Amino acid sequence: MKTRSAIVFLSVAVLATISTQVAGAAEPTGRIKAGLLGLDTSHVIEFNKLLSDPKATGELAEMTIVAGYPGGSPDLPASWNRVKGYTEQLRGKGIEIVDSIDELLKRVDVVLLTSVDGRPHLAQARQVIEAGKPLFIDKPPADSLADAIRIFRLAKEKNVPCFSASSLRFNSASEAVRDGTAGFGDIRSCTAWSTAGGGNPKQPEPFWFHGIHGVELLFTVMGPQCKTVARVAPDKAVGMWKDGRLGVMLANTSYGAVAVGTKKSGDAGKNEGYAPLMIAVVKFFKTGKPPVSAEETLEIMAFMEAADESQRQDGAPVSLESVMKKAEEQAAKEGR
Repeated sequence: MKTRSAIVFLSVAVLATISTQVAGAAEPTGRIKAGLLGLDTSHVIEFNKLLSDPKATGELAEMTIVAGYPGGSPDLPASWNRVKGYTEQLRGKGIEIVDSIDELLKRVDVVLLTSVDGRPHLAQARQVIEAGKPLFIDKPPADSLADAIRIFRLAKEKNVPCFSASSLRFNSASEAVRDGTAGFGDIRSCTAWSTAGGGNPKQPEPFWFHGIHGVELLFTVMGPQCKTVARVAPDKAVGMWKDGRLGVMLANTSYGAVAVGTKKSGDAGKNEGYAPLMIAVVKFFKTGKPPVSAEETLEIMAFMEAADESQRQDGAPVSLESVMKKAEEQAAKEGR
């Protein structure tokens, strides 16, 4: 008799490929068992909706959320005033709610770190990585470049697959521009925008919390190797890439990007919801191969910190190398 279950093999060192064979089942068995760490963002509701959809196909049918740890930051209204509602919504969908991260880790194969507040990400990620569980960190990776460095350094030391990204990175327009299938030719410049800030005095403005969406769109189109950033206005940062190309980030009320190429110019990014991100996340958990490198994610964080530093210097260009060096020294000094 043909098996209809997928065989999931997870080890501390690596997450191997999961193969799924389904033959007429109402719901596939053997799915990757995922846990949500932090229930203070609407993302957890949307992620579960996608993964629990009985009509889901492909990667979205290969993973299920089985447990969640509420978490929450008691000093942050945008966190604590959401936890109860989202927790009860998930409980009503059959998700087991646990009282600690340790209990969460006992029940799952992989973890989605979804705490809306970036400040506890380092401590939370450390527990997951020490347990050898593959980890996806919803944006932002952390509330500082130094903490992000610590997270990725620990993941590398423990050989645990880990990545972080904004949902906007995986929209079809940006990916087509980056892989060359959109017909733009070589990209000469890009302007990206997203909402930014959030009125949280406890975190640096770009990290709180939507600004990273626009910066990630920018890097999806332009690629890495930005050298300097100048905050020419409170709502505008201009990056100079190594080869002289310009990338502009704008604080706006929507999400999007336009690119100028050697063959044509036009739309280079938009918000397509969470499905593209979840597909990328499941692929990552199946293969153990991050779709975004730690180096690029850290450069995105460095871009934002350089923009902050430039603002303090009245718009003077600030090198990403200088903020990266400072953050690495801080990470080494404070340890893990």
